Amino acid sequence: MRRWKIREFRRYGGHSNHFLMIGLGIGAALGLLLAPKPGRQLRKDLRRSYDDALETASEWTDEAKDRFEEVVEKGSGLADELRSKAKPLSDLLRRS
Repeated sequence: MRRWKIREFRRYGGHSNHFLMIGLGIGAALGLLLAPKPGRQLRKDLRRSYDDALETASEWTDEAKDRFEEVVEKGSGLADELRSKAKPLSDLLRRS
């Protein structure tokens, strides 16, 4: 039973990061709303936090795109290599 829990944790571990980020965002927003600040200052702080969050999300998106492109390039190279190695065997089997 313990092994199953570890596997499930590894399998769904990525979701915990999403919940962590959501919780941090909610906590930050509540902290700002409950802080004794004038409305204008609070709105300015919220706007900065929002802009920072958008910038962070944009950076993560760019990084994910870059990693995806790298994986596609490596996969394409691997497929080409396998094709070139399999061609002699394929030709030999066709002759038989």
